[in-house]
Amino acid sequence: MNLIRWEPFNAMENMFTGFPSFFGGFPRLGNLLGSGEYFDWQPSVDISETDEEYLLRAALPAVKKEDVEITFADGMLTLSGERRQKEEQKEEKFYKVESFYGNFSRSFDLPEGIEADAIRAESKDGVLTVHVPKSKVETKKPTTIKVQ
Repeated sequence: MNLIRWEPFNAMENMFTGFPSFFGGFPRLGNLLGSGEYFDWQPSVDISETDEEYLLRAALPAVKKEDVEITFADGMLTLSGERRQKEEQKEEKFYKVESFYGNFSRSFDLPEGIEADAIRAESKDGVLTVHVPKSKVETKKPTTIKVQ
């Protein structure tokens, strides 16, 4: 069983986004960091696992791969970057814009037993996939000890 940290503000946001027709949709806003830096939005990320690796898939439509930075330090993987807004077309009128633009950052505490030097990423069809390979450690089978 895994423990999940309860974040009261995220719980409130999830409660309100469950009623989009009444409350309207709220952006997934970033946290105000101790440095005073504020991120405009956070992309949604799916995390999965295979026998060989962990996979993080971030939804980054309209974000160029040159505008994304991935760092790994002290067991923490950080995805950050910027989604830039296109210049407004003079002949085009916008009635509603639901896309979020600006800086983003997501950090993930990775488990021990990974190969940090072999982490790689690829971007395709608006999805950034980060491959985090597991270490090749032999798992020892449990040993039964007889009580005498």
